[in-house]
Amino acid sequence: MAAGARTTDRGTSGAGHPPLRIGVLGAARIAPGALIAPARERTDVEVTAVAARDTAVADRFAAEHGIARVLPDYEAVVSDPDVDVVYNPLPAGLHGCWTTAALEAGKHVLCEKPFTANADEAAEVAAVAESTGLVLMEAFHYRYHALTERMLEVVRSGRIGQLRRVDAFFRARLGPASDIRWQPGLGPGSLMDIGTYPLHLMRTLAGEEPEVVSAEALTRSPGVDRTLLARLRFPSGVEGHLSSAMLARHGRGDGAEIIGTHGRMTVRGYVGPQGGSHLVVRSRHRGQERVQRASFTRHPTSYAAQLAAFVDAVQHGAEVPTGPADAVAQMRAIDACYRAAGLAPRERTP
Repeated sequence: MAAGARTTDRGTSGAGHPPLRIGVLGAARIAPGALIAPARERTDVEVTAVAARDTAVADRFAAEHGIARVLPDYEAVVSDPDVDVVYNPLPAGLHGCWTTAALEAGKHVLCEKPFTANADEAAEVAAVAESTGLVLMEAFHYRYHALTERMLEVVRSGRIGQLRRVDAFFRARLGPASDIRWQPGLGPGSLMDIGTYPLHLMRTLAGEEPEVVSAEALTRSPGVDRTLLARLRFPSGVEGHLSSAMLARHGRGDGAEIIGTHGRMTVRGYVGPQGGSHLVVRSRHRGQERVQRASFTRHPTSYAAQLAAFVDAVQHGAEVPTGPADAVAQMRAIDACYRAAGLAPRERTP
């Protein structure tokens, strides 16, 4: 959080104060697992309000998830004096405008990925966060899980030697043509929706910002990628390949291969480690191969860890690795992938 940042004056329930009150924009499918369930396990946060484009949908969502208040629209959520934090899981094309509105209304914001429609918009939103001193965090939940921390520890420790290559993928078969993830104007496409995960993982493990050497895309409709492949190179010489697909027939799932001068690390299930994941490290020491395996399904969920980090940032000024600066860099890399593939970066929703 920026120096001099404001934190809520309501404290935490652990200190005898009411919890942070969270308002939700939209009745998104991701919200129950990503926010509502982990919030129920804490005493320092409470989901208290929701609004959706269709009030009847919001009513049903609130009743199902025990949310006390349904507000008439998004503006009512961001301006409500009884809301301290805004959770923004709207389509990507709407992230920038409503995150900005929430910050300008004095709310901290947890914004789902991708951060905005494109890098220019991301820089604008980051500037607003800097000027307000409020916490703004992109919801890359995987980054806060013990699995990702172990991956970073392996790379930084030199256990597999000097890093040479990071390949990562996320391939799925998602949604009919009517799904919002395919709709122009809402920030659609494979790279924006799921490819943002492997791209972020590659940036995280390399610890640098990539050059996009080449990219190619297959489209489902004009300008909307169903598959995107990209070759990246980092300043230190680390190379990598990114694979993202939303209509994959084969090879579905998510994983990564991290190769060093003295070994390699293979990871599966990094996006949602609590649903099943594993890590295998093969390294060479004095001519002998060592194999280490680890599973992380019993650790706190990635969403619980993410919420804990967000609350710590709001209440205590803790730094977060997926703050505005990281989000802007991520969107620059996304835009570069699109340009290299012959596609235009996404446009913000008017």
